[in-house]
Amino acid sequence: MTADIPGPLTAPHRFGVYTGIETELQDDAAIPTTARLGLEPPRYCGQCGRRMVVQVRPDGWWARCSRHGEVDSTELEQR
Repeated sequence: MTADIPGPLTAPHRFGVYTGIETELQDDAAIPTTARLGLEPPRYCGQCGRRMVVQVRPDGWWARCSRHGEVDSTELEQR
């Protein structure tokens, strides 16, 4: 059952992971410069647009959506 629920950063995204705005309505200028440089972790769930709980660590970060689960930066590096 939980395998059917996409993760918060699973593509395709319906919402911007740095802004929470629907991708069709999001302007590229709305994405912060630090996020474009890869220095910022995602703050919003790409599936539902909810604000995620984010913990930044010296070696990366993890983010958790209340509906779509948790993702860790180390998981993204393995892909």
